[in-house]
Amino acid sequence: MRRDFFITIVGLAALAALAPVAQAVEHVTLRNGFEMDCHHHARVEGHVRLYFNADEVNYGDFTPEQIIRFEQIPDPPPVQLTAEIPPKGAPPAPDAKLSPEDLHEMLSTVGHEHKLDVDLLASLVKAESGGNARAVSRTGARGLMQLMPGTANDLGVTDSFEPEQNVRGGSAYLDMLLTRYHENIVKALAAYNAGPAAVDKYNGIPPYPETYAYVRRVIHEFNRRVHAHEWQQQQAIASAATQPGKPSR
Repeated sequence: MRRDFFITIVGLAALAALAPVAQAVEHVTLRNGFEMDCHHHARVEGHVRLYFNADEVNYGDFTPEQIIRFEQIPDPPPVQLTAEIPPKGAPPAPDAKLSPEDLHEMLSTVGHEHKLDVDLLASLVKAESGGNARAVSRTGARGLMQLMPGTANDLGVTDSFEPEQNVRGGSAYLDMLLTRYHENIVKALAAYNAGPAAVDKYNGIPPYPETYAYVRRVIHEFNRRVHAHEWQQQQAIASAATQPGKPSR
């Protein structure tokens, strides 16, 4: 699984773009070619400290020489999705929203096949469609993972509104992008949203507000899920430790 890889990246200062970045307002370009978003920054003991949320709990320290520039970026609302309008006389559409259990099982199966973490796939599905299998974007992307018709055709997806086909196609596409960008999740997500040509042109997230917001949403949701699992594990361990032991004979 790639999960350990992603969690490790969260802790590396050079790839701090993967830390929680809700409400990020600054885009930072590093001299080593990496880019990231942060909530704000400050000078601390000769270093530049990047804070990834308003409460300043998560941050990374850099030397001034490591940073090329800061850019203020807008935070537009999520992409609006519309429901597909069926043709006249068509049979009623099936329930567009899978149960959380069904969706989790599907993502787990497909994620295992592509060595992709289920939390990453679930975060992408939430950002793309909110779990609506029949969602259609204003640009024509369809289904749970919002596949454009041309991309779906290239991936062998014959019906983007069929949940399993859509998830398999979207997961295969994300896997291809991660391989293409050497496991750089930021570039892979940007390419999923804006296309590889745009990422290659700008060697990173293209200067599109929608793409900036999209990458932030997916990474923030992914980290939220990871931290929630960690908290649950800690609670389980703490609960087990407080259970009275069996009386000795």
